[in-house]
Amino acid sequence: MTASENTGFNTRAVHAGQTPDSSTGSVIPPLYQTTTFAQDGIGKLRNGYEYGRGTNPTRDALQSQLAALEGGKFAFSFASGLAAEDALIRALLVPGDHILMGNDVYGGTYRLINRVLSVWGISNAAVDMNDADALASAIAAGGPEGATKMIWVETPSNPMMKITDIAAVAQAAHAVGAVLVVDNTFASPYLANPLALGADVVVHSTTKYIGGHSDASGGAIVLNDAAAAEKVGFVQFAVGAVSAPMEAWLTTRGLKTLGVRMDRHCANAQSIAEWLLARTEVERVLYPGLVDHPGHELAARQMRGFGGMISVQFKGGESAARTVAESTHLFTLAESLGGVESLMNYPSEMTHASVKGTELAVPVNLIRLSVGIEDVTDLIEDLDQAISSL
Repeated sequence: MTASENTGFNTRAVHAGQTPDSSTGSVIPPLYQTTTFAQDGIGKLRNGYEYGRGTNPTRDALQSQLAALEGGKFAFSFASGLAAEDALIRALLVPGDHILMGNDVYGGTYRLINRVLSVWGISNAAVDMNDADALASAIAAGGPEGATKMIWVETPSNPMMKITDIAAVAQAAHAVGAVLVVDNTFASPYLANPLALGADVVVHSTTKYIGGHSDASGGAIVLNDAAAAEKVGFVQFAVGAVSAPMEAWLTTRGLKTLGVRMDRHCANAQSIAEWLLARTEVERVLYPGLVDHPGHELAARQMRGFGGMISVQFKGGESAARTVAESTHLFTLAESLGGVESLMNYPSEMTHASVKGTELAVPVNLIRLSVGIEDVTDLIEDLDQAISSL
């Protein structure tokens, strides 16, 4: 049996784009660490390969894998998540177009759209994607030169862990001819497939759960529309922010174990979130797996698990959050998320410093946990000693 859309997720993760090498029988396709390819004559290419910026067998294999796991027809791999986002917007929008984004998007996404692309002529506004009336009003208002052309959603959001109804926002977007983009980084393709719920495009920072080992940066775009895919492919080639062969190979390797890793991430995060609820020092635990989370029921419907990310707010304010962030031993204080190791982050000064002073600013009493796959008892013991120091 070969991997197809009818096979299970883990089967596709292992086999999609991974045909054994025809010349040697190597079960793992070789890493094509090359920038250029010999031609059999002027314009006579071998299997279409000419130059590494355009195509590379290792990157092609990863793109096949990504499309198979997201249920998309086309996938593109980039050097980073932000490189993918930039290419997508430049491919599908033109100066004068307007983007609506959630009012709690990742700080880097906000910076890209609000500071880099605004100079290019793309206007933007932020709105609560869970407020249907506010969303409808924002869509009706459009930008200074016309209607909204793109709606950008994160679910779960970073770091406030909001859950957005993808199908409902897709309906609202399509009613005005707008494209719905869903950043699926926190959920990963294992837990959610936004294209099946009506999204037009899925983006990922593959640096996170997809790669899964904190050793390869990358980004991805997955979509079904052939015309849009042609535009994205052109920008990928013309601008050139592609994933390098080694990064693509490492990301492919990471994807093969995504399912088993996510099962452990989810189980550990659920246990830790429930444990945190009992701590008197804690003001609020933000995790969609908790029944009192406002998005719990929606997450249960559109996700296959609740993920490995938790945000925690402390009664002691900024001082308490900073103290805990700097007092753990197994939870490493660092940027990023989604690796096998547990990470601790203080978003207000780290991942979301670019939104300080705006409506997207992160509460200063909040820390974000990327729960790894270590033994959960050890992780809880580490958090216990850190919180007990308050």
